Parts: sequence; structure tokens; C-alpha cells
Amino acid sequence: MTLNADFVIINSNELVTLAGSFTSPRTKEQMNNLAIISNGAVAVKNDKIVAVGDTNEVLKQLIGDYEIIDARNKLVTPGLIDPHVHLVFSGTREDELEKMAVLGVSYLEIKEQGGGMNKSLKLTSETSFEDQIEITTRILDKMLIHGTTTIEAKSGYEMSFKGEIKQLEIIKKLNEDHPLDLIPTFLAQGIPPEFENDSDALVDEIVEKWIPEIAKRNLAEYADVFCEKGYYSLDQTRKILIAARKHGMKLRNHCDWLAHSGGTRLSVEIGNLVSVDHLIWTPKEEVEALRGHDTVVVLLPTSPFCYVGTYAKAREIIDCGLPVAIATDVSAANLCESMQMMMTLAVLRMKMTAAEALTAATINAAHSIDREDRIGSIEVGKDADIVIFNAPNHRFFAYNYGINHVEKVYKKGELVVDDGKRVT
Repeated sequence: MTLNADFVIINSNELVTLAGSFTSPRTKEQMNNLAIISNGAVAVKNDKIVAVGDTNEVLKQLIGDYEIIDARNKLVTPGLIDPHVHLVFSGTREDELEKMAVLGVSYLEIKEQGGGMNKSLKLTSETSFEDQIEITTRILDKMLIHGTTTIEAKSGYEMSFKGEIKQLEIIKKLNEDHPLDLIPTFLAQGIPPEFENDSDALVDEIVEKWIPEIAKRNLAEYADVFCEKGYYSLDQTRKILIAARKHGMKLRNHCDWLAHSGGTRLSVEIGNLVSVDHLIWTPKEEVEALRGHDTVVVLLPTSPFCYVGTYAKAREIIDCGLPVAIATDVSAANLCESMQMMMTLAVLRMKMTAAEALTAATINAAHSIDREDRIGSIEVGKDADIVIFNAPNHRFFAYNYGINHVEKVYKKGELVVDDGKRVT
């Protein structure tokens, strides 16, 4: 068989394909199977992968003119996928982060002092559409140059009817203009001060007004709820998620981050959630209840690293047979745009193998946003989302950390990052 190609990446020290059935997310020992090809090659035509294999075998299939990219002594992987991002916000909270990390002031104490989420709600609501586009583009650029090609992008930092519509419109605009693919999620996150003593009224407004309008405008593929102590209760979370499902949205849940909220147990009760996220304080029996639901557990290493101190029990969650993804949890509270750093923390602090961490940042992350048939692995017919790293193998992220190893990023076959810099 002969093939035409626009370009071919050859001679990679490790070509991590993650090839195999993508009907279900990977669990247990499957998460260690990266399907690595030594001296590997991947050929691309237009926006799709057309050949994968040993360099000599792939080159034998190609005819005509094509560009050759030599990845000798380098690592080639699918584009990294970040499935939990609080994307649109204004203002930063480094002063609060220091209080939490150094002085031990809790997240909820910061909130009671008028800071935290309420500070972000105020600052974000005061920022214009145009200024917010500029601020958020800078975040997306950093994600892209660190190898991320697709993200799940949440609203939630205005928590008013007009504000949440604005946030989702910003995500839509950025998805049209930026190389990164953004998967939009409406997140019921903060509770504005005017609803602090009557959060049920806010929930009623979300259910009766916000969700129907968001669905009518087709602004969100997913709905999510900040089901946490001091925020949305189990009954309120249930009401919002069920309403979102009735309006055609798929469901996620943000739970057991600050304390045990019961949100994981509620997710099992509601059923068919695509992801449940954080699970730092989830009891083992509630984690085990997720088995058989094809729900991906999305773990966020950043807040434990910065100030919570306690990590989700990744080893226990994987060993009990649940599929795990990892994400940056980019937010106004703490900011790290690098999935490479998330893999470092997953290995050094959460007891995941390097292979499990990379699986969690690619094919399992793709499952957590329902894009496993298009992205997350290097296979013929999939989108040509590919990263070349100046690293010899997939274990290198946990060894040489805190820097950017990216040399090139291809998004749907287009070179978007070269020598660590955005080029389009």
C-alpha cells in the first residue's frame, strides 16, 4: 500500500501510540500499556494520521513529496489533554495562596474574610469581554506551548445570568480563534454574596433560567457543580445536574475536595456521569461504588501541592479498577498551565507510574470529555494532535521537572508550536 503525506516524524526514541481499543477508558494494568514503538514514525496528511509504525516500514509506504521531521533521541506522544480547567477569570490570588500554604489559613476561612471565590466573582464580573479574551488567550498560549492541545473549559467565575452567558460566549469565541480545542462546561461554582443566605433561590434561578438559556444557545456540552462544603449541597447539586441532563447536557461533578461532601456517592446515584473530579476526601467504599459506571475519575494534583496537603489516593483508586485522568485545575486560586508538571506530581506525590500518568493525560483524559474516538492516541484515522518532546522517554518528566520539554506541537496536522514558541 502506498500513501501520500504532508509530513512524517521519524526516528523517535519512543513513539508513544497508546494504540488499542478506545471503547472504554483504561483501567488497572491497561494504564501501563503505552504501546511504544522504538525508532517510531508517524505520517500525517491534512489533519489526520495516515501511518504509524517503525520508521523504515512507514517510509516504505510513502510516495510523492513530504517533509521529514527527525525526532532522533526524542519522545513523541499524542497531544496532552487537560480535562478540568476553570478557564475564564480575572485577578490573581497569590496573597491568599501564601496564607494557606504558609500560615495554614483554610480555604473557607479566606472566603469568610471576603476573599477567595467572592473576590474572583467581583473582579471577573468587572472585566470586559475584550479584556477577558486577552487575559484568557495568554493562559491558553502557555498551555499550548507546554504540549496541551485540548481542554475542558469551565465557566463559573461570575455566577449571574448575564455573566455566565458571557463566560460561555468567551469560551466559544476562543474555541473559534485559538489553536487549542475547548470543550465548554457550565459550572455552578461560587455563591454570590447576595445569595449567601438564600442559596436555594440561586439554585432555582439556575435551573429555571440559566440552564434553559445556555442549552437554547448551545453554549455548553457539559454541566458541573461545585459540590463542596460551604457551597452547593447534595440536594442542590442533584437539582442542577438533573435539570442540565433534561436540557441535553452531559454531566460532571466537582466533589470531596475541601472535605467529604458525599458528592461522589451522589454521582453514583444520579448515574452516567462522564467524570467525577478531585475525590481527595472520598471514603474507599464510595470510590468503589463507581466501578462499572465508565465514569472517569479526574485527579487534580495542584491544590494538594500548593495548600491542601493531602492528595487523592490515586494508587488505591487505580488498583480498585477505576479509570483515572489528571488535569491542571487551572483557576484563580492557583495557576499552573503545564500538564508535564501534573505528570511529575502524579508520579512523585500520588504514586502513579510514569506510564499511568501519561495515560491519564492522554487517552483517559480523552474519555473524560467524550473525544476518545478522535484524540488521545496516535492511530491511523485520528486527529494529528502530536507533541515532540526534547526528552528521551516518557519517564523523564518526573526526573527533569519544572521546565518545558516541548520542541514542537502539531494540532490537527498544523505546526502550532516550534522550539517552545507559538507559531500560529
